[in-house]
Amino acid sequence: MLDDHRELRLFLHLAQTLNFNRTSLDCHVSPATLTRTVQRLEAGLGHRLFDRGPRGVSLTAEGHRFRSYAVEALELWRAYREEHPDPAELTGRLAVFATVTACQVLLPDLLAPFRAAHPQVRLDLRTGDAAAALARLDEGEVDVAVAGIPARLPEPLVSRTVATTELVFVTARGRADDGLDGPFVLPHRGLVREAAHRWFRARGVTPEVAAEPDGHEGLLTLVALGCGTGVVPRLVLDHSSVRERLMVVPAAPPPEPFPIGLCVRRADLRRPLVAALWSLTT
Repeated sequence: MLDDHRELRLFLHLAQTLNFNRTSLDCHVSPATLTRTVQRLEAGLGHRLFDRGPRGVSLTAEGHRFRSYAVEALELWRAYREEHPDPAELTGRLAVFATVTACQVLLPDLLAPFRAAHPQVRLDLRTGDAAAALARLDEGEVDVAVAGIPARLPEPLVSRTVATTELVFVTARGRADDGLDGPFVLPHRGLVREAAHRWFRARGVTPEVAAEPDGHEGLLTLVALGCGTGVVPRLVLDHSSVRERLMVVPAAPPPEPFPIGLCVRRADLRRPLVAALWSLTT
């Protein structure tokens, strides 16, 4: 691994405090170690960096020049590390948003390579309504969202498809009619509701809406209680705790398939944590 510029950091701290004891304490090194560090720098440069006199420690003229160099060198090193991080050293927090179903079904496989490669990164996992996923990402509340991908993604965002699921109509098991005459339980907002309305519009149907829950899981509960026919991603249905109380209603043609993607802000692809995750989901 490349040198971490520890000597430059010690020098800059001492150049600020002008107090060997304080720098030793703040930087967790012994006074002897700090003294040897300064001596090595001075020997390598061929100039004294500090004067020690009755009034304390002060920077020499060469010390002032070297401080400017050290600040610039460390800033260049920081910028380089951001562009070319050492994978073994990635640390920090990565905030990921996904629905409960995506957390259970998609994230274990999706995040496993990242977790194995960067075990020191803390994953901050947040769940909620699928319809809010991209807004929370766009507003900077999270770093990554696993969500349905609209036909036109907002310009600041970029996505990579990780799964595709069909949309299905479902109704309570044992219902006498086929369920496609309504009433319907539709998501309050989001891509699934938009897809359902396109399906109704193509058939010249104005649906009778009985309920508009926020999440897919709540929608399936209302359908199981006999409130109406719902439309959900099959991925959600297949992993629902109430699926045994439901049945799929055949629709010809069915609603259009539903792509699910890993979404990030385009500008964040330059951030080491986001770039590392992105590179491991190709």
